[in-house]
Amino acid sequence: MFEYIIIGAGSAGCVLANRLSANPNNSVLLIEAGGKDKKLEIHVPAGYGKLNYSNVDWGYYSEPQEHVNNRKMYQPRGKTLGGCSSTNAMAYIRGHRLDYDRWETMGATGWNYDAVLPYFKKSEHNEQLHDKFHGTEGELNVTFPQQFKTPLADAFIEACAENGIPKIIDVNGAEQEGAAMFQYTIKNGERHSTAKAFLKPILHRKNLTVKTNALVQRILIENDTATGVEIKINGKVELIKARKEVILCAGAFGSPQILMLSGVGDANELSKLGIEVKKELQGVGKNLHDHVFYGISALSHWKGTLNNVNLPFNQFKHTLNWLFKRKGPLTTSPLEAVAFFKTDSSLAQPDLQLHFAPAHIGNDSNLAAGADFYNPKTYPKTDGFTILPSLIQPKSRGYVALRSKNPNDAPIIQPNYLEHPDDLKTLVNGYNKVKSIIESKAFEAYTDGVSYPEKIETEADIVAHIKKIAECIYHPVGTCKMGCDAMSVVDPELRVYGIKNLRVADASVMPQIISGNTNAPTIMIGERAADFILKSS
Repeated sequence: MFEYIIIGAGSAGCVLANRLSANPNNSVLLIEAGGKDKKLEIHVPAGYGKLNYSNVDWGYYSEPQEHVNNRKMYQPRGKTLGGCSSTNAMAYIRGHRLDYDRWETMGATGWNYDAVLPYFKKSEHNEQLHDKFHGTEGELNVTFPQQFKTPLADAFIEACAENGIPKIIDVNGAEQEGAAMFQYTIKNGERHSTAKAFLKPILHRKNLTVKTNALVQRILIENDTATGVEIKINGKVELIKARKEVILCAGAFGSPQILMLSGVGDANELSKLGIEVKKELQGVGKNLHDHVFYGISALSHWKGTLNNVNLPFNQFKHTLNWLFKRKGPLTTSPLEAVAFFKTDSSLAQPDLQLHFAPAHIGNDSNLAAGADFYNPKTYPKTDGFTILPSLIQPKSRGYVALRSKNPNDAPIIQPNYLEHPDDLKTLVNGYNKVKSIIESKAFEAYTDGVSYPEKIETEADIVAHIKKIAECIYHPVGTCKMGCDAMSVVDPELRVYGIKNLRVADASVMPQIISGNTNAPTIMIGERAADFILKSS
């Protein structure tokens, strides 16, 4: 028996394991469905592209997307210690201050920007930024690129400035709108996942137990109280009890799936699958949404892009440089620079994010629909770069549902991408902006005038391009939303309504997605959850 059981050793789960076990009187069990983070490509930042479709990825797909050419869209999720922080592109983005102020107006009392900022700072050790917006004493290393940067990234920032997007230093500081270098969760040329930052340093604690390759089949609920978990490990089923709390940190797909398998969700849906209803909460699995982006590429005369890096001989050379010196292009993310801007000046905050990658990803004739933009296996051999207009305030909503009552079956994932017409309109508005950036004076020394897609003459051509290659950005949120309305699953202290001693702490509790990459906010949610739990114990 343990005081606390944490389900999922991901971005929030590792934080919780650290904070809750800091008191030696708290016995803590951390359960992870995947294995240990031994895969070399996890730790090599540029190894990102070799993690998707591997044994550290759940490898989910959506249902066919009616508004995106009926494509089933890839939905990677980390399945190892560190979760998605071990398999993502390492971008450290917090979102816009109005995102959190909006959460509070939606019923997430106490989650406004001023309230959450101290929790971002608590986790953070920022190597370069030492001001009121950043922390320097936290476990998670955050840094600008140190070992490698292409001149294309600087050209992108200059080109944005030529097109009305100001150059700034810090998109996580006083103002998000502008163009800057990405900040990364990287340390000394290696990925700094939550497993490496928060979990590995405390594995010696005698009051902390970590079980890997353990699938949680359900949460044990008796008399409207969470009492433990049922797991399957080494082919055997075990029941493990919790004295105080069970904390669910399995992500926007896994958390609602486990709740529903445990009898918490829409009563009609659960009854149809033969699952005993413990508590009806119709919001479980609903409100699924994610960011969406698409690529616009250009060829380059400069021969240092990731297309060149990934040629076999060069890759061998750079691998040796990383292994022995932790230097070179393998020390950084496939993303280099970022910009946030408004497609309409009347907006209160940016509605598009531009991801810049120093790699030519291909054109509509040779790029497979739904290809992973970050996957070097799909890159052409010709040098170039890509700008990805990214929808950061989507209005489309979908759901996660059970396929069956078998815990081994992947859930039904129906995001309904681009169902709301405003989402497609915003992405279309980003096309001309990006074309202007590519054609700016700042890029003249690097481009040869060829960009993809080559033949765009009408808005219908832009729409066709978007629907052919658009992807989600692997930022699913909202399926156990926090709030106080009938569709809320958790209250503002992340307690599941109607079930004692049960909380959810991960991206699923976001009532609305933040404007930017979601890993940093998920870590912040883990910090706040630990604070709530410790103060209530």
